Parts: sequence; structure tokens; C-alpha cells
Amino acid sequence: MKKIALFTFLTLLLCTSCVTKKKFMMTEAARIASIDSLQSLLTDCRNTGDQLSAQIKKLLRDTTQMGNSIRQYQSMLSTNMTEQEKLNALLSQKKNELSERERTINELQDMINAQNEKVKQLLNSVKDALLGFSTDELTVREKDVAMSDKLLFQSGSARLDKRGEEALGKLAEVLNKQTDIDVFIEGHTDNKPINTVQFKDNWDLSVIRATSVVRILIKNYGVNPLQIQPSGRGEYIPFDDNETAEGRSKNRRTEIIMAPKLDKLFQMLQTSEEVK
Repeated sequence: MKKIALFTFLTLLLCTSCVTKKKFMMTEAARIASIDSLQSLLTDCRNTGDQLSAQIKKLLRDTTQMGNSIRQYQSMLSTNMTEQEKLNALLSQKKNELSERERTINELQDMINAQNEKVKQLLNSVKDALLGFSTDELTVREKDVAMSDKLLFQSGSARLDKRGEEALGKLAEVLNKQTDIDVFIEGHTDNKPINTVQFKDNWDLSVIRATSVVRILIKNYGVNPLQIQPSGRGEYIPFDDNETAEGRSKNRRTEIIMAPKLDKLFQMLQTSEEVK
């Protein structure tokens, strides 16, 4: 009976040991499989982490570049706005200058128109004052009065005739009423040469005749010497053809040219230039 009991106990113990070892082996295999799975998962996580790190670095680089671009664009925008402001300021300045120029031009034009109207009125007054003289003695034109040598001088002379002095007296009456007009006395001759003790050539004759007219106007009739100016043109600005006697007669003349005083005009132009 003892032997039987001992055999039974050993048999049970052996069976129990076999079951426990089998469970252990199964458990160990499961643990190893779990560890392998965890290691594989860990490897995958590391790979994924590396990829994410690379992506993060790339994103950081892109972000830095984008930030630089944004700052550059902001700088460009700021610069462009500054340039636009400068252009707007310059445009505004030019517009103001243009307006000022237009105002000055209008003022100058008004002055010129007013002076031209004075000249026109003056010539009408001269025309009325010289009605007693024939057209072959003098002609009142748009801007001047042309007096022939028949009226003023004897042939080849710079000495005025009495009838010529009478015409100059009537002219002086009108000039003395309009003191803001410049008067230019121009002597003209034909192209026939002259060479005398008194006159070397036609130019000399034209200058002295113009001076003689000015002298009479100033000394005898009180015309302002600052208002009047003589000059000689000789034969170089003919009124008609010098090939005919009639043409040469028209060319031997003294022109009294009325012109607006341009002092204020020049003053305004000079001021405009200084402003520029």
C-alpha cells in the first residue's frame, strides 16, 4: 500500500510538473513575441519620429524663408509707399507750379492786350491828328506812322522842313498824353548810294535823320527823352521795290513806331524765373 501511494504521488507530481512547464513555455513564448512586437513598434515609432523631425526641420527652414520673404515684402511695400508719397508730393508741387505759371501767363497776356489796346488807341489819335496830311506824305499803319522824306526832309538832307515840323508837333501832342508807350524813330533810305561831306553813306543819312526827328520832338515839343529812341536802318529794310522811282520814294521814309512798355512784363518774367 505504501508503494502504491508513493507511486501515485510521484505520478501526480510528474504530471503537475509537466503542466507547469508547458504553461511556462507558452507564457515565455508569448512574452518573447510581445517583446518582439514592442521592439518592432518601437522601431516604427523611432522611424516615424525621425521622419517627423526631418519634416519639422524642413518646416522650420521653410518658415524662416517665409519670414524673410514676408519681411522683404514688407520692406518693399514700405519703400513703394514712400516712393508713392514722394511722387504724390512732387506731382502736387508740379500742379501748383503749373497753376502759378498759368496765372502768370494770364496776367502777362492781359498786360500785353492792355498795352496793345493803348497802342491802337494812340494810333487812332495820331491818325485823327494828322488828317490834314496826304497819303503820299505819311501813312498810319497798324503799329507805326510812316512819314515820307517829301514831308520831313529835302533830298539828301537831314534838316526838317517846316511842314515836317508841323506834323511832328501834332504827333507830339498825342505822344505827350500817352507816356507809357515807347516810341522808336527809324530812318530809312533807298539804295541809291550817297557820299557827301556830311554823309558817308545811306546808313549815316538814315541815322542822322532819325536823330533830327527825335531832337525836334524832345526840344521843341517836350516829348520825354526816356520814351523815345532813334535808330537808322539805311537801305536794308525797303518798303517797296528800289527798281522804280515810285518804289524808291516810298523807301525814303521815317517810321514812328509805337510799342508797349515791357518793363513790367520783363519784371514779371524775371520774378517767374527766380521762383523756378
